[in-house]
Amino acid sequence: MFNTLLIANRGEIACRVAATARRMGLRTVAVYSDADARARHVAACDTAVHIGGSEPRASYLRVDAIIEAARQTGAQAIHPGYGFLSENEGFAEACAAAGIVFVGPPNSAIAAMGSKSAAKTLMAKAGVPLVPGYHGDNQDAAFLQEQADAIGYPVLIKASAGGGGKGMRIVENSAHFAEALVSCKREAASSFGDDKVLIERYLQKPRHIEIQVFADTHGNCVYLFERDCSVQRRHQKVLEEAPAPGMTEERRSAMGEAAVAAARAVNYVGAGTVEFIVEPDGRFYFMEMNTRLQVEHPVTEMITGHDLVEWQLRVAAGQPLPASQQELTITGHAIEARIYAENPDNGFLPSIGTLGTLRFPPHVEFTDGDIRVDGGVKAGDTISPFYDPMIAKLIVRGADRDQALARMARALGEIRCVGVQTNIAFLKRLIEDQAFAQADLDTSLIERRHDALFPPAAPASEKVLALAVAALLARQGMACSDTNRSAAAPIDPWSLPDGWRVSGDYGQVFGLIEDSSHHEIAIHHVERRWTLMVNNQPLAFDWTVTGAADNDMKVRVRLDGHDILATVIIADGRVHVFAASGIKTLQIHDAVAHADDESSAHDGGLTAPMPGKIISLTVKAGDKVTRGDALLVMEAMKMEHTITAPADGTVEEVFFNVGDQVTDGAELISISQ
Repeated sequence: MFNTLLIANRGEIACRVAATARRMGLRTVAVYSDADARARHVAACDTAVHIGGSEPRASYLRVDAIIEAARQTGAQAIHPGYGFLSENEGFAEACAAAGIVFVGPPNSAIAAMGSKSAAKTLMAKAGVPLVPGYHGDNQDAAFLQEQADAIGYPVLIKASAGGGGKGMRIVENSAHFAEALVSCKREAASSFGDDKVLIERYLQKPRHIEIQVFADTHGNCVYLFERDCSVQRRHQKVLEEAPAPGMTEERRSAMGEAAVAAARAVNYVGAGTVEFIVEPDGRFYFMEMNTRLQVEHPVTEMITGHDLVEWQLRVAAGQPLPASQQELTITGHAIEARIYAENPDNGFLPSIGTLGTLRFPPHVEFTDGDIRVDGGVKAGDTISPFYDPMIAKLIVRGADRDQALARMARALGEIRCVGVQTNIAFLKRLIEDQAFAQADLDTSLIERRHDALFPPAAPASEKVLALAVAALLARQGMACSDTNRSAAAPIDPWSLPDGWRVSGDYGQVFGLIEDSSHHEIAIHHVERRWTLMVNNQPLAFDWTVTGAADNDMKVRVRLDGHDILATVIIADGRVHVFAASGIKTLQIHDAVAHADDESSAHDGGLTAPMPGKIISLTVKAGDKVTRGDALLVMEAMKMEHTITAPADGTVEEVFFNVGDQVTDGAELISISQ
């Protein structure tokens, strides 16, 4: 076994590998970019080496810098994590040339599976079933359209060298094929440096089920059962679970054996994932093999009790697999939710900002608990535009699927995250959704259940407003005397922080803004009794607040005789209420600060929703546009985002060119109506 391991990645996977290596007694080395100088994975390792700028191409994708960091620190092995260089044949070759162990499969296996089209040809020879499609080398646009027309729509255009949902487009008819092909090739070239694509029949209501395989250098190869990854948005996984609901032993065995056959066909070594698309009748087809550890590997660890990163390190050191196929068993059910800094209500647009608060329910590392959190950031860290916006992975285990669902819903409700928009509330709705709870799964579940998962935003209730006001009063140093003073306490009105006035009457008005709504809540204190006025309705109002002011207040409100509990965090002029009913964020209204809002509003301008790079412009000054027309494409956080015309009009001015970096809120295009 080597004694020093360099981790050529960042975020939660780097922290995860560092934790396992530390437990095994290995010395660890982190690499980091300008943006990650104070990142959690840097602190998690024994040594850290700076390798370049914030852009991945200037740091985490620099093979030369990573190899040099290994040389400088005496690292004998490099773990690539997932993403970045984890499936890069050139990186594996560079490690071998430098005499460094690459914790992953041999170069030949990466090369064989690196091209989706070549891999499918190889799988066909190995007898693994394939989806009908074109996987050849001819990339002429007209020829590809002919192939799509012959296959029949809808078809899926997919980057041949890709993964993670990048470079994929569903095309419903022939008229939209050319435009989708250009976009897909552009994203593929940007993400993988290769714009080659393949065309496949797009299956209706399929499930995405993958098999975890592991092989060593002694000829052993096993499958550690399956994961259901059907719940996706924009071709990226949202929830993963193991085992797959409804999986029979016969089908599990058939898929497992097919996955092992795929691995053996390329003389595979290490951890790999063979991904299948599965039709409702149970027929399954090979999609691709990811020659690395997957983001969702913890659910496999939770049901098998094995640390897959430890398996990787042992296999890379030449040791045999820690268990045979006959020794592997499934215990319980596990579900993983990916916590992202994004806004599900706005097309899952990534959110940039600083994590002022980040707390998870009590949890453990590895596989020896029922709640686990794999995270790469902490409170005070910034979610930047340079990398994937994942905050953490929340993994739960139950004796069965129902118990796992209940534990996941509860755990999601206990997360406290302030500073960026997140998908936490959406994930909780998804976990509690009837279709998901009943395992009515397919890759279009989110679109199919759109109305249930994206309900119209309900205005803040009287209870939520009362909780917010109680927290604001506590921040002012106020207390509710009826609930905070014992009967034996001296009655000294001058020392009571309860709004006592000589006149006997105290009142205050709070303004809270929620989207476009403005709530005015009045409170009155008369004869030691508080009254809350909401929508001109007087409500008896008592409260108790404990915990640190602003940061972590436990608020109990009694409103007209009904008790309500919540955690309230006040930060950056906003009140965040975490209650059983959900999460509400209300902006504190400052009359002076908002006095000029209307006059300063900019009409006819389109602004950048986040920092990013302009990669395509389709209009110029003087062009006529129609509502919904694509105007430009931005690339941010490894994804493309199309900016469309909000209304009919004429383009007056375009403020940026292709290749320009823009900041959040920058005016992009001016349109007159």
